[in-house]
Amino acid sequence: MLKRVLIANRGEIALRVLRTCREMGIDTVVVYSEADADSLPVQLAGRAVCIGRAKAAESYLNQNAILTVAKATGCDGIHPGYGFLSENADFADACIQAGLTFIGPDGDAMRRAGDKAAARGLMQEADVPVTPGSEGIVETAQDALTAAERVGYPVLLKACAGGGGRGIRRCDSEEELPAAFAEAKAEAKACFGDDRMYLEKLVENPRHIEVQILADRFGNVIYLGDRDCSIQRRNQKLIEEAPAWNIKEDMRRRMGEAAVRAARAVGYENAGTVEFLVDGEQFYFMEMNTRIQVEHGITELVCGVDLIREQLRIASGLCLEIKQEEVRVTGHAIECRINAEDPGKSFLPCPGQVEFLHMPGGMGVRVDSALYQGCVLSPWYDSLIAKVMVHAPTRLLAIRKMRRCLEEFALEGFATNAEFSYQILHHPAFVLGGNSTAFLEETLSELLEFSRKVDSVTEELT
Repeated sequence: MLKRVLIANRGEIALRVLRTCREMGIDTVVVYSEADADSLPVQLAGRAVCIGRAKAAESYLNQNAILTVAKATGCDGIHPGYGFLSENADFADACIQAGLTFIGPDGDAMRRAGDKAAARGLMQEADVPVTPGSEGIVETAQDALTAAERVGYPVLLKACAGGGGRGIRRCDSEEELPAAFAEAKAEAKACFGDDRMYLEKLVENPRHIEVQILADRFGNVIYLGDRDCSIQRRNQKLIEEAPAWNIKEDMRRRMGEAAVRAARAVGYENAGTVEFLVDGEQFYFMEMNTRIQVEHGITELVCGVDLIREQLRIASGLCLEIKQEEVRVTGHAIECRINAEDPGKSFLPCPGQVEFLHMPGGMGVRVDSALYQGCVLSPWYDSLIAKVMVHAPTRLLAIRKMRRCLEEFALEGFATNAEFSYQILHHPAFVLGGNSTAFLEETLSELLEFSRKVDSVTEELT
């Protein structure tokens, strides 16, 4: 079993890993930037070491600094969390070369899954459905035009090394494609250092369903239900649910089995997520995330499995404790991502100091957050500040519980999207469920107008 783990991340995921390690009797070392010197993970860590300035390139992305600290403090493993270096194949290799256990898949599996164009080929070989598209990489705009003519418009241009909605452009006609191709390549180069592109037929207004998998080094691979991540804005998820609502059980099973085949195809080990686009009765492989997901907590709530604990056990060379036939999905869970942003101002990030804070609680409520009263939210990193999760016997009860939680959520010092999420939870279309990824685009103006009316009435009353 791992003895001491370096946590190479920040915020709520660093805190989540820290707590699980402590419960398992594993010592921890937390690395942090100068901007996070007063953060909760730093204050609670067994040991904390500053590795650089606020800029991520000089701290959380500084591989040499992280590896040096890990060796100097006697760590035998590194947990990358999500974001930063979590899907960096070279870093995974460097950990192994330094005699450290990378708590995730190895570099080769990451490369096979992370190269979106190559992954499409692997999925086809593994009998996992993929959307029609280019045969591998499109080198030039002319190559993309040829592929688009074959599959038909609209199409998506996508970065091979993409993620987080970066390096993606929609094209509805051949006139749009050359400029979009140049823009997507430039964005991919800036974000990932890799400007290779491929093309897919656009599945219009699909649902975005993902399947959680666990795999050990002994060939055991299981799936732990699914999550619906369709409520998103500009490819950034806002509200997630587990299990996906209004999916036929036969299709749910087929997606799970396809996710297992996908994991086997890339030689996967540890926790990961296989993402699908669902169009009516058909589903298509979209991508594989080779890390723990932000929304992993709702799977834990419905399955009763601690995914971080399983990551640590698998990385320690132990086999899975649970078999596929033992997986049980119970009730319904919802997660709202609370971001420091102002929906009324085009979702502009709003860093600042927490002047007052009250988090919701009660039976079936979980809040993952590293906030505390008086802490300063840095402008250097992602705007996610809390994940509010609820679990209830039915979806309707879970919606009601989440509404109550957001009513209790109180933060003064900067704007958040909590009220905006509260409005979504009352929208009739959301309550009915089964929405596509176009939901927010179609209802955004309506939701924002309602929020403005609420603000206006509140001002009059006060």
